[in-house]
Amino acid sequence: MADNTKTAEYTQALHDLITANHILHYHNVLDAYGHVSVRHPEDPDIYVMSGDRAPALVSSFVDLIEYHVSDSSPVDPKAKKGYQERFIHSEIYKRFPEINSVIHSHSDAVLPYTVTGVRMQPVFHIASFLGTNVPVWDIVQHYRENDRQDMLVNNERFGFGLSSAFSASDSSKLVQSVVLMTNHGFTAVGNGIRQAVYRAVYTHNNADVQTKSIMLRSAQMSIQPDQPPTPLKYLNEKQTIGGQAMNDSSQDRPWGLWVKEVEASPLYVSHEM
Repeated sequence: MADNTKTAEYTQALHDLITANHILHYHNVLDAYGHVSVRHPEDPDIYVMSGDRAPALVSSFVDLIEYHVSDSSPVDPKAKKGYQERFIHSEIYKRFPEINSVIHSHSDAVLPYTVTGVRMQPVFHIASFLGTNVPVWDIVQHYRENDRQDMLVNNERFGFGLSSAFSASDSSKLVQSVVLMTNHGFTAVGNGIRQAVYRAVYTHNNADVQTKSIMLRSAQMSIQPDQPPTPLKYLNEKQTIGGQAMNDSSQDRPWGLWVKEVEASPLYVSHEM
């Protein structure tokens, strides 16, 4: 990133972006892969994300790259190598002006729900933002004859296809906060970094709890085959709507904890230069 004079608001956004990379790694949402971005708080036509490196190792402003929302081209033509899948971010920002942060993850807890046909559903109130119908988007339907089918969302066409899964009937009205991606992972969005990180962490956690619940019920059925199966209880629509308000009003609490966790670990380094 060019070393230009930055306002206090922009500087804070960049610090939070570096911290978000560390938090998401600490909580196993990102590993060597995956990425998080933030829209420029003073120029909505620009977004920022790390260059091509592991999220845990992002440590300073020089690791970050500014991109144009319009086509994901770098603001600085001499910028270092970036992530191939930055089009996930630009196409979401382009379609939804209210979204200011995007996270893409290959969470191993979530991946089974992208390949088995088992629907991810919210099992506790902290994950109310998932709603009652988490969509699964498949890039295969967007491939053309000569496309390399490597599952990467590495152009505007694929990014546009993914962004449409967050809306209803190809509109620009946001109706989903999380979209699963077949054989790939998931993407979460938020009105800011803290909301997006909250949603990504608890999408990962919800998947883990849901899988354990399914396994526990299956074990119970094998031990007590004569007993009628107990249905799993997921949140209903009213509960998810009510819970979302709680999610949004309390997201600063986990953020404060998560910041302290990564500050206490010598792996994560954060400084401006």
